[in-house]
Amino acid sequence: MPVKKGASLTETPGVAGKYTESARQSGNDPARARWFSSLGLGLFIHWSLDAQLGSVISHSMVGASADYLNRFIHDLPKTFKPTRFDPDEWARLAKLAGMRYVVFTTKHHSGFCMFATETSPFNITQTPYSKDITKEIVEAFRRWNIAIGFYFSPDDFWLLHKQGHAVSRDGEKVNPLHNPELMAHNKAQVTELLTNYGPIDVMFFDGEAEGLKQLTWELSSQTVVTRGDMATPEQTIPDTPLPAPWEACFTLGTQWAYKPTHESYKSGIQLINMLIETRAKGGNLLMNVGPKPNGELPVEQTDRLQELALWLFVNREAVYDTVPLPTIRERLTLDHDAWFTAKGDTVYAIITGKPWPRAERKVITLRTIRATEKTEVELLGQSGEVLEYRPEVNPKGSWTQDDYGLHISVMRAQRLHNDYKWPNPVVILISHAVWDT
Repeated sequence: MPVKKGASLTETPGVAGKYTESARQSGNDPARARWFSSLGLGLFIHWSLDAQLGSVISHSMVGASADYLNRFIHDLPKTFKPTRFDPDEWARLAKLAGMRYVVFTTKHHSGFCMFATETSPFNITQTPYSKDITKEIVEAFRRWNIAIGFYFSPDDFWLLHKQGHAVSRDGEKVNPLHNPELMAHNKAQVTELLTNYGPIDVMFFDGEAEGLKQLTWELSSQTVVTRGDMATPEQTIPDTPLPAPWEACFTLGTQWAYKPTHESYKSGIQLINMLIETRAKGGNLLMNVGPKPNGELPVEQTDRLQELALWLFVNREAVYDTVPLPTIRERLTLDHDAWFTAKGDTVYAIITGKPWPRAERKVITLRTIRATEKTEVELLGQSGEVLEYRPEVNPKGSWTQDDYGLHISVMRAQRLHNDYKWPNPVVILISHAVWDT
């Protein structure tokens, strides 16, 4: 039977309510916010000079000794030279993996700027690399028609240290609203970012956004402010849809920045299931990578993005430019769930759980979706006309409707792996469908 509206595999009580009020007060242009919601999937990139250490990005400065801070600020820049950095390779992989926007860490909490700036010597141009990495990333991703977003931290440990304050994320002086020099410093940097790199589609403020988001809209009314003006749950998916555009951001492993050892990664199927749940609830998924200090992406991360690429190459229609249905998910069996997205009167039933064997006809019953005389059903990615090497088999999808529900019969016929096994979710397209509102 149908699961109650809003039921989830990721139960996070209270998350939706936490973001409701801020969502209602959004200052983003409504049309641009709707455009952002249609994107579905973005690439988050956490990269800074401390990738050389394989440590948590920036936070190791909090509570650090004077010697540690001195070496972090003065020595680390001297060895940062990503000799294998190829932003076009990143952008091509992102395009293949289905990313429709990128969010790059222009400045994390450390205060180190990955862009050319006149506000601070603690920036990429003062390293052996010397070139403006942000400019190179923007140009590469634009060539691949991927929307451009910047992460920016209003915290700035370099400036706090320069002012003689303890490096921290707590206390009055950390907040730009109570530190005029910090606010002016941030406004100058945000102005550089929004005027030196062409139109910027997204700004992600990881900290106090008041003053900075208003400046963003003054300089660029079409820029969408995500964190700081909309819900951006981190490492979790809300239990119910939120009342406005939202974005969940996740690491591939346990750390945002590069972690060379002691790391464990989510599987490809976990990432795909996260994307499915997020889209069924109307949100965007911002999936993070942490480049190595030499500029390469770790192979564990590229492997997972390539698994996602194949799934989206088959099923992208169910992910992009879609909206959620009133019923997010139906429990089909103990082994399978159906998550829903829709586009017009077309419904996509995304079947998660135990893998569907190839060449076996499966019958499922949906009780919240109904067919019409014009309805057709088929698995995305396949024609329903051919089962390779089995000309006697008809793999075409079919359906019947009765008072109990919509009974769908489909066969997975497409060969995606050489051993015929495909462990990832399948998607059933149901055209000209109706459902309860």
